[in-house]
Amino acid sequence: MTKKVRVRFAPSPTGGLHLGGVRTVLFNYLFARKHGGDFILRIEDTDQSRYVEGAEKYILDCLAWCGLNPDEGPLNGGPYAPYRQSERKENYRKYAEQLVNDGYAYYAFDTPEELDQQRQVTANFRYGHENRNSLRNSLTLSAQETKTLLEQGVPHVIRIKIPINETVHFYDMIRGGVSFETNLVDDKVLLKADGMPTYHLAVVVDDYLMKISHAFRGEEWLPSAPVHILLWEYLGWKADMPEWVHLPLILKPDGNGKLSKRDGDRLGFPVYAMNWKDPKTGETTRGFREMGYLPEAFVNMLALLGWNDGTEQEIFSMDELIEKFSIERVSKAGAKFDFEKAKWFNHEYIKKNQVSGIKHQVLEILKAKDIQVEDNEYFEKVLETVKERMTFLQDFWEQASFFFEQPASYDLNAVKPKWSDAKTEFFNELIKKYEAETWEAASLEVAFKALADEKAIKPGELMLPMRIMLVGGKFGPGVFDIAVLLGKEETISRIKKAVIAFMAE
Repeated sequence: MTKKVRVRFAPSPTGGLHLGGVRTVLFNYLFARKHGGDFILRIEDTDQSRYVEGAEKYILDCLAWCGLNPDEGPLNGGPYAPYRQSERKENYRKYAEQLVNDGYAYYAFDTPEELDQQRQVTANFRYGHENRNSLRNSLTLSAQETKTLLEQGVPHVIRIKIPINETVHFYDMIRGGVSFETNLVDDKVLLKADGMPTYHLAVVVDDYLMKISHAFRGEEWLPSAPVHILLWEYLGWKADMPEWVHLPLILKPDGNGKLSKRDGDRLGFPVYAMNWKDPKTGETTRGFREMGYLPEAFVNMLALLGWNDGTEQEIFSMDELIEKFSIERVSKAGAKFDFEKAKWFNHEYIKKNQVSGIKHQVLEILKAKDIQVEDNEYFEKVLETVKERMTFLQDFWEQASFFFEQPASYDLNAVKPKWSDAKTEFFNELIKKYEAETWEAASLEVAFKALADEKAIKPGELMLPMRIMLVGGKFGPGVFDIAVLLGKEETISRIKKAVIAFMAE
C-alpha cells in the first residue's frame, strides 16, 4: 500500500450500538493495526432531529469495553479535529456551493408541503432527472430569481445533479467491480435548510480532509455509493478517494433478513454491545456485557461473523486476529447470527480465563445480591471450582449461591420416592465419621463409600441425596469438592438439617 492506512468508524449518536456496528469497528481496527495505520472515530451528528442525549458517551463506552480504542476521536482529539460533524458545520457549505457553481448541484426551494403534494400526485415520488426541470429550483428559476431568494434567506436545500444515462463504476475490495445506472439514482440533498450537511456530503468531505484511505461500512450503504463516487469526482478529489469495503450483513438466525433489535427481543438474546436505556421512553435494551459476556469473547465471536482465516481455528487472541485478518477472507454473503455459538465462545473464554481476570465482575454480581465477600481466598476457590460450568458471568450465582448461603429449600421430589430409614441411618453415621475425618475430598469420598459398603447400599443411591443436602438441587460440581470448600462444620450442619427435612416429609 502506497499511502498510509487511515480508517474510520462514523456512527450517528441515535441509540444503542448494534453488534453489526461493533463488527465494523473491529474490522476497521484490525485492518489499521495490521498495516500500521490509524483508526479514527468520527461522530456523524448532523441530523439533529435524531440526536439522542447520552448516545455518544455510550458509543465511546462500548468501544472501550471491547478494547477497540480509536487513535483519534472526540475524546482524545487528533490532527484533524474536531471529530464531531456538528462542530465542522462551517466546512460543508463552501463545498456544496462549489458544486453548484461548477454545475454539479443546484439550489432547491421547494417547501415540505409542496413536496408532500408531489408525493400524493406521484406514487414513489423521488426528486431527480424525471422532474427536476419542473420543480422550484435554480434549474428552473432565473439566475436573478435564485439570487433574490438566497438574499432574502428563503429556506432551501442543495441537491446533487445526478447525470442522465451514465454508469458509475467502482471497485469494492470484497465484491470486486460494482456498477450503478445513474437513471436509477435520485438527486440527493447535500446541504439541508438548517445549513447542516447530509451524510452524503459530510462523509465525502470529511473522508477527504481526514485523509481516509479505506472506507469500511455495511452493505446497506451500497445504494449510496454512486452519489459518493460522483461527489469525489465532482469535487476534484477522485485521486484521493478511499478504497471501498462494503461488509456483509449480519443476518437473523434463519438467514432471512438483517438481524434487528426486534429479532433479539423475540428470540431472547441481545443485539447491542451494552445495555442501552432510551432517555425518551426509559426502556432498557439488554446488552452482551450485562448478560455476562466477556469482551474478548464478544470480539472473537464478531470476527468470525463474515470472516475466517481459512483454517478450523475458532479461538483467536487479539494479536492473532490482527496478524491473520485480511479483506480477501471476508465473505460477500451475509453471516447468520447463531446465539448458541455465541454462548459457546463465552463459555470457552470463561474456562480459559484466570480467576483474577473475571473475579471483579463476579464480585459485582455478589454485591447485587447483598453478599459481602469477607474471605477472598474462599471466593477465588469457589470461582475456580464453578467457572467451567458457567456460560455467562451471571451464571455464577445460579452455580455457586449455595457456597454463600444455605439452601432455602430442597428438591424433595428427587429424594423422597427412594428415601428410607436405612438411608437416614447412613447419613447419621456419616456425620459421626466426618466429625473425625481428615477434610480432603479423597478422604471424604473413601469414608463415604466404605460406609455405603458396610450398610449394603449402593453409593450411587446416596450421592444424589448428599448433593441435595449440600446445594438444594441436582446441580453443582463434585460433591466432595463442595464439601471441602464448605468446610467440616458447615457440611455437617447441612447434612443434619437436611436429614430432618427429608424425614419430616
